[in-house]
Amino acid sequence: MHPDIHLALHHARATELRAETGARPAPRNHDLRTRLGWTLVAVGLKLATPPGPAATAH
Repeated sequence: MHPDIHLALHHARATELRAETGARPAPRNHDLRTRLGWTLVAVGLKLATPPGPAATAH
């Protein structure tokens, strides 16, 4: 099955299930998602950057 068809079927079924339960979709907090995303980018960049020269102990 093509991935787009699978995703469309998933969304349709999820909508049906929400309608049956009377549940509303959770509100999205885009500000939180954006901050979390950029935090993950910063952490990833720190992990991907090789360490600098080691300090020598005297």
